[in-house]
Amino acid sequence: MDKVQELDTIITHTIALTERKNITISGVKKIESFDNEEFLIETLMGYVVVKGEELEIIRLDTYQGNIAIKGKINSINYIDNDKGKEKDDGIFNRLFK
Repeated sequence: MDKVQELDTIITHTIALTERKNITISGVKKIESFDNEEFLIETLMGYVVVKGEELEIIRLDTYQGNIAIKGKINSINYIDNDKGKEKDDGIFNRLFK
């Protein structure tokens, strides 16, 4: 069995939010991008966008796929892979015409 597939079956995806100040996400595959206002995270269940103010990583465990972020959390959204790809294609098409 592929090592990535093994991890996918062992690790589960959860999101725990505490008082809009701390968020812990498990089942993280990759952090696509981040700054102090937005994180784009690829998880086992798709892409998650965390938006807020003064966001920063306080714990990152790449082996187990966990991340903890602190700051004021304003929103948590899942992005469907198909919709996100169409949106990206549209932006790139407009930029490179």
